Amino acid sequence: MVDAFCGTWKLVSSDNFDEYMKALGVGFAARQVGNVTKPTHIISKEGDKVVLKTQSTFNNTEISFKLGEEFDETTVDDRHCKSTVVMDGDQLVHVQKWDGKETTHVREIKDGMMVIVRFFTVVYKNPSLFIWWLYLMTLITC
Repeated sequence: MVDAFCGTWKLVSSDNFDEYMKALGVGFAARQVGNVTKPTHIISKEGDKVVLKTQSTFNNTEISFKLGEEFDETTVDDRHCKSTVVMDGDQLVHVQKWDGKETTHVREIKDGMMVIVRFFTVVYKNPSLFIWWLYLMTLITC
Protein backbone atom coordinates (compact mmCIF):
# COMPACT_ATOMS: atom_id res chain seq x y z
CA MET A 1 0.00 0.00 0.00
CA VAL A 2 1.35 3.41 -1.01
CA ASP A 3 0.52 4.86 2.44
CA ALA A 4 3.71 3.31 3.84
CA PHE A 5 5.74 5.59 1.52
CA CYS A 6 3.92 8.79 2.44
CA GLY A 7 6.13 11.19 4.36
CA THR A 8 9.32 13.20 4.06
CA TRP A 9 12.52 11.30 3.26
CA LYS A 10 16.04 12.78 3.32
CA LEU A 11 18.94 11.20 1.39
CA VAL A 12 21.43 9.48 3.72
CA SER A 13 23.73 7.69 1.26
CA SER A 14 23.94 6.37 -2.27
CA ASP A 15 26.17 3.97 -4.18
CA ASN A 16 27.13 4.09 -7.88
CA PHE A 17 25.11 7.25 -8.58
CA ASP A 18 27.81 8.76 -10.83
CA GLU A 19 27.93 5.55 -12.90
CA TYR A 20 24.14 5.58 -13.15
CA MET A 21 24.16 9.19 -14.39
CA LYS A 22 26.95 8.41 -16.90
CA ALA A 23 24.90 5.54 -18.29
CA LEU A 24 21.93 7.89 -18.71
CA GLY A 25 24.15 10.30 -20.66
CA VAL A 26 24.23 13.05 -18.04
CA GLY A 27 27.10 15.47 -18.70
CA PHE A 28 30.11 15.97 -16.43
CA ALA A 29 29.00 19.26 -14.83
CA ALA A 30 25.49 18.02 -14.09
CA ARG A 31 26.93 14.80 -12.61
CA GLN A 32 29.13 16.83 -10.26
CA VAL A 33 26.05 18.67 -9.01
CA GLY A 34 24.09 15.40 -8.76
CA ASN A 35 26.84 13.75 -6.75
CA VAL A 36 26.81 16.42 -4.02
CA THR A 37 23.06 16.96 -3.90
CA LYS A 38 21.20 15.56 -0.89
CA PRO A 39 17.56 15.73 -2.02
CA THR A 40 14.46 15.38 0.10
CA HIS A 41 11.60 13.26 -1.25
CA ILE A 42 8.09 14.13 -0.11
CA ILE A 43 5.46 11.54 -0.98
CA SER A 44 1.76 12.17 -0.38
CA LYS A 45 -1.67 11.15 -1.60
CA GLU A 46 -4.22 13.59 -2.96
CA GLY A 47 -7.43 11.72 -3.66
CA ASP A 48 -6.63 8.91 -6.10
CA LYS A 49 -3.29 10.45 -7.09
CA VAL A 50 0.17 10.06 -5.61
CA VAL A 51 2.37 13.17 -5.48
CA LEU A 52 6.16 12.81 -5.43
CA LYS A 53 8.12 16.00 -4.78
CA THR A 54 11.90 16.06 -4.89
CA GLN A 55 13.54 19.10 -3.34
CA SER A 56 17.18 20.14 -3.22
CA THR A 57 19.27 23.29 -3.17
CA PHE A 58 19.78 22.93 -6.95
CA ASN A 59 16.39 21.88 -8.30
CA ASN A 60 12.84 20.99 -7.32
CA THR A 61 10.55 18.62 -9.21
CA GLU A 62 7.03 17.34 -8.71
CA ILE A 63 5.10 14.56 -10.40
CA SER A 64 1.51 13.54 -9.80
CA PHE A 65 0.12 10.25 -11.06
CA LYS A 66 -2.44 7.50 -10.63
CA LEU A 67 -1.00 4.07 -9.88
CA GLY A 68 -0.94 1.88 -12.99
CA GLU A 69 -1.62 4.73 -15.45
CA GLU A 70 1.00 6.00 -17.90
CA PHE A 71 1.90 9.69 -17.62
CA ASP A 72 4.35 12.14 -19.19
CA GLU A 73 7.35 13.00 -17.03
CA THR A 74 10.24 15.40 -17.54
CA THR A 75 13.13 14.38 -15.31
CA VAL A 76 15.59 16.65 -13.54
CA ASP A 77 18.14 15.86 -16.30
CA ASP A 78 15.52 16.85 -18.94
CA ARG A 79 14.59 13.40 -20.22
CA HIS A 80 11.03 13.33 -21.60
CA CYS A 81 9.63 9.99 -20.47
CA LYS A 82 6.50 7.92 -20.59
CA SER A 83 6.29 6.74 -17.00
CA THR A 84 4.22 4.29 -15.00
CA VAL A 85 4.19 3.66 -11.25
CA VAL A 86 2.66 0.54 -9.69
CA MET A 87 2.60 -1.20 -6.34
CA ASP A 88 4.20 -4.65 -6.58
CA GLY A 89 3.70 -6.23 -3.18
CA ASP A 90 5.46 -3.90 -0.74
CA GLN A 91 7.44 -2.19 -3.51
CA LEU A 92 6.62 1.04 -5.31
CA VAL A 93 7.94 0.48 -8.86
CA HIS A 94 8.47 3.50 -11.14
CA VAL A 95 9.38 2.79 -14.79
CA GLN A 96 10.55 5.55 -17.14
CA LYS A 97 10.81 4.93 -20.92
CA TRP A 98 12.36 7.25 -23.51
CA ASP A 99 14.20 6.88 -26.84
CA GLY A 100 14.23 3.06 -26.63
CA LYS A 101 15.75 3.18 -23.14
CA GLU A 102 14.29 2.31 -19.78
CA THR A 103 15.09 2.91 -16.15
CA THR A 104 13.29 1.43 -13.16
CA HIS A 105 13.20 2.86 -9.63
CA VAL A 106 12.13 0.32 -7.00
CA ARG A 107 11.25 1.85 -3.64
CA GLU A 108 10.97 -0.26 -0.48
CA ILE A 109 10.69 0.49 3.22
CA LYS A 110 13.39 -1.35 5.19
CA ASP A 111 14.13 -0.76 8.88
CA GLY A 112 12.36 2.61 8.82
CA MET A 113 14.22 3.80 5.73
CA MET A 114 13.05 4.12 2.15
CA VAL A 115 15.53 2.29 -0.08
CA ILE A 116 15.54 3.08 -3.80
CA VAL A 117 17.20 0.66 -6.21
CA ARG A 118 17.57 1.93 -9.78
CA PHE A 119 18.08 -0.21 -12.88
CA PHE A 120 19.02 1.27 -16.26
CA THR A 121 18.34 -0.96 -19.23
CA VAL A 122 19.54 -0.49 -22.80
CA VAL A 123 18.52 -3.00 -25.43
CA TYR A 124 20.68 -3.37 -28.54
CA LYS A 125 18.94 -5.13 -31.44
CA ASN A 126 21.83 -5.71 -33.83
CA PRO A 127 23.44 -8.17 -34.32
CA SER A 128 22.04 -9.90 -31.25
CA LEU A 129 19.96 -8.95 -28.25
CA PHE A 130 21.99 -7.46 -25.45
CA ILE A 131 20.59 -6.07 -22.21
CA TRP A 132 22.65 -3.96 -19.85
CA TRP A 133 21.53 -3.18 -16.30
CA LEU A 134 23.13 -0.67 -14.03
CA TYR A 135 22.32 -0.97 -10.38
CA LEU A 136 22.12 1.86 -7.90
CA MET A 137 21.04 1.71 -4.31
CA THR A 138 19.97 4.80 -2.41
CA LEU A 139 19.16 4.88 1.29
CA ILE A 140 16.75 7.54 2.42
CA THR A 141 15.45 8.07 5.93
CA CYS A 142 12.72 10.14 7.56
